[in-house]
Amino acid sequence: MDLNDLRIGVTLLSFVVFAAIVRWAWSRRNREAFDEAAHLPFVDEERGDKS
Repeated sequence: MDLNDLRIGVTLLSFVVFAAIVRWAWSRRNREAFDEAAHLPFVDEERGDKS
């Protein structure tokens, strides 16, 4: 096993981790939580709070 085999393994592992993160981010189960988090910056404006 040489250095290039290690590089190939790390690249493949990185791709698998990336694909898993993308799948997790786009899963329907997380949609409600992500939609709620997306609206957090606007919560103060909706309530009329002034800092």
